[in-house]
Amino acid sequence: MKKLLLLALLLIASSLFAQDQLAATPPMGWNTWNKFGCNVSETLIKGAADSMVSSGMKDAGYQYIVIDDCWQVSRDKDGNIQPDPKTFPNGIKPVADYVHSKGLKFGIYSDAGTETCAGRPGSRGYEFQDARQYAAWGVDYLKYDWCKTTTQDGPSSYSIMHDALVASGRPIVFSICEWGTNKPWLWGAKVGGNLWRTTGDIQDRWVGKEKWPDGSCCSYGLLDIIDAQVGLESFAGPGHWNDPDMLHVGNGALTNTEYRSHFSMWAMLAAPLMAGNDIATMSPEIKEILTNKEVIAVDQDPLGIEGRRVAKDGDLEVWSRPLQDGSRAVILFNRGAADKEITTQWPDLGYPAHLSAQVRDLWQHKDLGRTTGKFSNHVPSHGVVMLKIAP
Repeated sequence: MKKLLLLALLLIASSLFAQDQLAATPPMGWNTWNKFGCNVSETLIKGAADSMVSSGMKDAGYQYIVIDDCWQVSRDKDGNIQPDPKTFPNGIKPVADYVHSKGLKFGIYSDAGTETCAGRPGSRGYEFQDARQYAAWGVDYLKYDWCKTTTQDGPSSYSIMHDALVASGRPIVFSICEWGTNKPWLWGAKVGGNLWRTTGDIQDRWVGKEKWPDGSCCSYGLLDIIDAQVGLESFAGPGHWNDPDMLHVGNGALTNTEYRSHFSMWAMLAAPLMAGNDIATMSPEIKEILTNKEVIAVDQDPLGIEGRRVAKDGDLEVWSRPLQDGSRAVILFNRGAADKEITTQWPDLGYPAHLSAQVRDLWQHKDLGRTTGKFSNHVPSHGVVMLKIAP
């Protein structure tokens, strides 16, 4: 009996360790919601897996194919969650198996409340049962939302699901989608979250906070999301990341210059890179943005320090992030309506003013030579110049 108890404790400890060692760098993948909403199906997910491979996204580091809301319709007489038989006629496991056959990982969605945001069955009261089901299906990533939660306590609700994932015996990345309501950066890591949303939903627009049709708050433009990240950088690190929401790169409402800014800033913020466009039909220009390996390398830098804003003059900003090799990733960011020149000063980056450093442009894939003390560059309206500065 003692040996069995010891074995059980070792298995629990091993599962807990495996769960908490996930997401050493920010997760990279694709999620259905931003482009397809509730129009999810087996055909869509398999096609996305095919496209992730054929487009070069897998080679660039993307791993996860995640079904968001609307895959589930009911529970059976035993309480088991049931996928929509019309859109997933073969169930979820064959879909997960197909994703895995492509060398990718598979993610799914649920909610801490009684219903999801789209009114489908949530996981409240079924956490351990659902986690066991996800493990049996081969789920590698769970996005866990915060609709229909009424008087629930955020840390407690997410802690229950984390414990359920650990008990399932399968390592599953745990994405806390609590919208920043209860400041999850203060407790997300403590309850086993690998990433946590810091704001309400991002929308495909440059700026502007807007209420939803039901009067609740809020959806956010790109600049609003970026501003909300200022001051949160100390809470991020390997295994636990601030999540400014999924990418809208390629969804059509912004210019390619603005999408390049979007992608660059997410890399600077050590944010999860979860594409949200139609990767099967994306243009070469959007593919180039999403697969820029030099920018992705900044996001995935193993040191895991989130970048921060180090200088601001009206609409002109400088952001910097220390990298493992001692260099700095730097973004010159022009939020304004006119093209401008922006200068970064070495002391703002943590370097002495007398230092000579090599400057590389990560979008032009071009070395710009060595300079001492500062660097200046023309930056287009709503655009960025993204650099690597190395002594």
